[in-house]
Amino acid sequence: MPTLHWIGKEKIVNHHQDVPYKILEHKYGFSAEIGTHENSVNSGNKIIHGDNLEALKSLLPQYEGKIKCIYIDPPYNTGNEGWVYNDNVNDPKIHKWLEQTLRAKEDGRTAAIGIDDLTRHDKWLCMMYPRLKLLHKLLSDDGAIFISIDDNEQANLKLIMDEIFGASNFVTNFIWQKKTGASDAVNIATITEYIVVYGKLINSLKFNQNIEAHDEKRYKYKDEYFKERGPFYFDNLDRGTLGYYESLDYPIKTPDGRYTYPNGRKNQLNDGWRWKWSEAKLLWGINNGFIEVHETKSKASGWGVYYKIYLNVDNEGKKIIRSSPFKNIILDVLNTHASNEAKKIFGNTTSFPNPKPSELIQKIIKISTDKNSIILDSFAGSGTTAHAVINQNKQDGGNRKFILVEMEDYAETITAERVKRVIQQEKDLQGFKNIEGMSFDFYELGQPMFIGDNNEFLNPEVETEKIREYIYYSETRKSIMNEELIINNEKYFLGKENETAYYFFYEKDEITSLNFDFLTIIKTKAGQYVIYADNCLLSKEFMQKKNIIFKKIPRDIRKI
Repeated sequence: MPTLHWIGKEKIVNHHQDVPYKILEHKYGFSAEIGTHENSVNSGNKIIHGDNLEALKSLLPQYEGKIKCIYIDPPYNTGNEGWVYNDNVNDPKIHKWLEQTLRAKEDGRTAAIGIDDLTRHDKWLCMMYPRLKLLHKLLSDDGAIFISIDDNEQANLKLIMDEIFGASNFVTNFIWQKKTGASDAVNIATITEYIVVYGKLINSLKFNQNIEAHDEKRYKYKDEYFKERGPFYFDNLDRGTLGYYESLDYPIKTPDGRYTYPNGRKNQLNDGWRWKWSEAKLLWGINNGFIEVHETKSKASGWGVYYKIYLNVDNEGKKIIRSSPFKNIILDVLNTHASNEAKKIFGNTTSFPNPKPSELIQKIIKISTDKNSIILDSFAGSGTTAHAVINQNKQDGGNRKFILVEMEDYAETITAERVKRVIQQEKDLQGFKNIEGMSFDFYELGQPMFIGDNNEFLNPEVETEKIREYIYYSETRKSIMNEELIINNEKYFLGKENETAYYFFYEKDEITSLNFDFLTIIKTKAGQYVIYADNCLLSKEFMQKKNIIFKKIPRDIRKI
């Protein structure tokens, strides 16, 4: 498989592993009922302010493998953009390359990014690669990621997506017509962008059926079999392009008692036309409602033979689930829709550049999620994705959750503010009916889990419960199950996975020791025990006999 190489790639490929793990610090909750308040609403909807690389790392313990749909609208790297993303790449080649970029010249003027300086592509790739690696971890096996991009980086994005997600998991490039014209174009007017789509595991990915397109455009007929077979459309049973077979050139009796042959002929003739089905299958089709003979002016015999193509069963009556007949061209959602939408929400008080229309993202959510899915946007911008989730939930009664990450200072004044106003508008329209879930919690990136020159110490400022969540995830790659803790009523118990029970014997202000006294408080039966503590006073022979593994705090805590 072709791979892409750029300056600094060798430093960035595993950089996501070196990103510090930070705690999400709750700032406030917002709900339709009472507005902004200090307490958590715990609706599952989150808006996070902070560097998205670090924020994605912080989401892993709770959300790895659980995000059904990811939509991101990263910087397009047009050559005129300022770079605010902290890549944390301390490599001499990166430093040299950055220096060259900052000194680039454009028409005699100093430019932050030179149009002809290809190193800007290196920088964009260094920014995107570790973020995509973490997004891959967060995506569910049956989930899909959608990435808006234009011609500046589409080719590079495709190559690194092939590398991270796998070329076999590529789905399509949606072509989005963002505007109808560009009269100021120098050469050819560019009116389209792309939405690159990949699945986590292509064989597990199933998009929802585009029922509206089926019903309105093709599958528009109903009969007595509608409940089990769905709607249908008619197609001609005769064919002139499939190759002639004498056995498929037989007479079919018409309702007026006469007979017709393929193409409306009145007798058998080797002219290339024949029936698509055998005579035996034809009789089966007539008896089971798959075949109809209609009068028509287009046939010499006055009769046409048609078979029904149902939405939910094949031509043998077997149940099928059709893939979505969505075209990879999106023509009916323009950028002007987004601008008008922003004005409707904010009036003229915001000038957020290039927002995406919520209708565009709602189309993505509609085809790729179910009613209880989690949708993540780690380049949240003006909060369009949350708006789209709310609209889709309103349309089909869903309970989807959104997670937005925005690093800029407008995360609260624009991103969160838009979501607040959308929720408030829905409340005004609906009163307090059907607004369940219209709430969110706002977070900042807080303290790192580890401190010290080499990250060798646990941060005493971090809450013990957050450390417990981290430890259990680092061991099992699963979220801690608080209901287990209630059932077992064990203070230091983290959970049980694959017949291994995990314990975190930790107190901030004292030294803990794994000894016989601690063993007396263990109530969970398991084949093996992993126990974290500051010290261990048990012999190796005893622990081996009892299948106990001791891990020293903080030395043996695994970095994620």
